[in-house]
Order: sequence, then C-alpha cells, then structure tokens
Amino acid sequence: MYSFENLPPEPLTLEGAALLHQMLRVKWAPWRTLAASERAEILKEASSALATMEQHGSGVFSMLGHKADVMLVHFRKDFAELGLVERELAKLRLWDYLEQSHSYVSVVELGLYESTQKVYTELTEKGIKPHSPEWTAGIEETLARQRAAMHPRLFPEIPASPYICFYPMDRRRGEHRNWYQVPMPERQRQMQDHGEIGRRYMGKVRQIISGSIGLDDWEWGVDLFADDPVIFKKLIYEMRFDEVSAIYALFGQFYVGKRVLAPAVDTLLEV
Repeated sequence: MYSFENLPPEPLTLEGAALLHQMLRVKWAPWRTLAASERAEILKEASSALATMEQHGSGVFSMLGHKADVMLVHFRKDFAELGLVERELAKLRLWDYLEQSHSYVSVVELGLYESTQKVYTELTEKGIKPHSPEWTAGIEETLARQRAAMHPRLFPEIPASPYICFYPMDRRRGEHRNWYQVPMPERQRQMQDHGEIGRRYMGKVRQIISGSIGLDDWEWGVDLFADDPVIFKKLIYEMRFDEVSAIYALFGQFYVGKRVLAPAVDTLLEV
C-alpha cells in the first residue's frame, strides 16, 4: 500500500512575482521647515516617479496606527527588479524626509499539496527513487504544467480594492507543537479545511500569499485586499478557530492602510 514514509516531507510549491513591502515614517520636523514651494517641487517629482512605478506593479498606501505613515508595495517579476525599485526611490528628494520603520521581502507562493500527493504516488508506483534524476524530471514536468496553468495567480496585479492588510506568519515548530513533523496527509487535510474558510470570503477579500523562508524573518507574508477593512477582522477571527491556525500558527505585526494613487501622494504630506 502506498505511504508517504521515507518520501520528501515538503509539499511542492510554485514561485512567482517578487514582493517588497516598505513601511515608512515621515520625518515631519525637517519636512515642515521647507518652504511650501520646495515641498511642492519635491512632491511633484515623487508623484511622477510613483505614477511610473504604479504602471509596473507598485502601490502606495496611507497607513493607520503608529507603525508607519506610508507603505509602498511592489510586485515585480524578480528580485533584480525589486533592487532597481529601491535604488530609484533612493534617488528621490522625498526619500531624505522618509525613514523605513520596517520592510519585508517575499515571493508569491502557491502550495501544491494535492499535486504533491499525486505525483509522489505515481513516481513511487513506478519504482522511481526520491531525488534520483528520473524523480527530479517527473517533479519538474508536474511543476511546469502547473506554472503554465497558474501563471495569472503567480504574477498578479495589486488588486483594485482600496484597503490592504499585510502580516507575516509562521507555522509553530516548538517543543510541543511542530508543523514540520506532522505527516503530509494530515497537513494536507488541515490546509484543505483552512482553505474552505477563505473560499467563503471569495468576492469580499482577495488574498495573496508569499513565501519568505530564507528571505525574511518569518515564513510567509499575507496580503489581504478588500473594500471594507472590517472584513479583515471577520476573516482572520474565523480562521483563528480553524485547526491549523489555532494549533500551529504564529502571527507577526499587522499593517492596515488605504490605497492612495500617485497623483494624490501630496495629501499624505500636507502640513
């Protein structure tokens, strides 16, 4: 009988767009000392640059709370392009009046628990050993098909909904509870149940999951987009009762804000 014993424990994943979140505070004291005409020139330059960035996958958000005044979110095809974004922003005169309170680097990730079980079963039944050249070729064939089918989800645009909620998260791996020691079929079951909750909010919330293991301090980043920020509370609260979240999830800081289009950036720095 087929078993996952002695097989790779990690599910297959697909990776897509590179993501950078930049949380910024305004240096209000030096900003206020500038003449109104100079502030206007600086904001005009910044607005023009941000308008160009918007066309390539960036968004500006006015943040609520003390953690940041502004959050810039960048979706790009790879990390090299994210580096270019950072350097272009650093050239702006406005950058002298901003300081980063936090940032987060990740890559859009789709987990393939169901496809993993199927391809592992097929390869094992053919007598192919894990990590052999034949095994690697079979895995890559599956991933190639999935990449083509999932391309729009792997390289999404920033949703048009005005509100954003971003937070990082881990799966617990402590002394008593360790997600990474749970057998794959059981992880798959729990993740399927978890996904059912999210699907009930389809049409109200758009969710983009990004992986950050080896890239930043947490394991995943989660972006939620909606027309009403209260829906973030309802969704996340309901998910707290879900088995995988209740037992294995750890959450970082939450950032909530509202989209501001580039031509209106000056409203964020009014004095």
